[in-house]
Amino acid sequence: MQRKNTRRQGFSEEGAMHTVFGCLITAATLTLGGSALGAEEGLDETVQKSCQTELGSYCEEVASSEGRLLGCLFAHNEKLSGPCEYALYEAAVRLERAVAAFTYVAKACDDDVDKFCAQVQAGEGRLIECLKGKAAEMTPTCKTALTTVGLMN
Repeated sequence: MQRKNTRRQGFSEEGAMHTVFGCLITAATLTLGGSALGAEEGLDETVQKSCQTELGSYCEEVASSEGRLLGCLFAHNEKLSGPCEYALYEAAVRLERAVAAFTYVAKACDDDVDKFCAQVQAGEGRLIECLKGKAAEMTPTCKTALTTVGLMN
């Protein structure tokens, strides 16, 4: 009986970069609405500088909103320079850390949010401000999480 090749076909560094870019675009667009990447164009300054040539060559006609520039760079990833690829990778790492910190705080503070901030509309830092206002009453788990990620002293 012959064994089937279970190895993913087409898996390579290039495939890994597709995955990183895809995750970056999805997370930036859906999870953080582009705000974690800063700038009006949805790209941080390092990516803007490092990918300036690519943005001018391949993405000049693309609207600079809702992750469209990142989508354009993703579509042309086989043509990206080393510095541009690296800047995008670093942006993805920062975004991944931000999502991990968000998830950590959300889990650690879930009960505190329900108890102290149930009437507060999420977004624009309102829940964090509400929790900070209840620092003396919040659970140690939530207080530790907020302190660990640098949202509270």
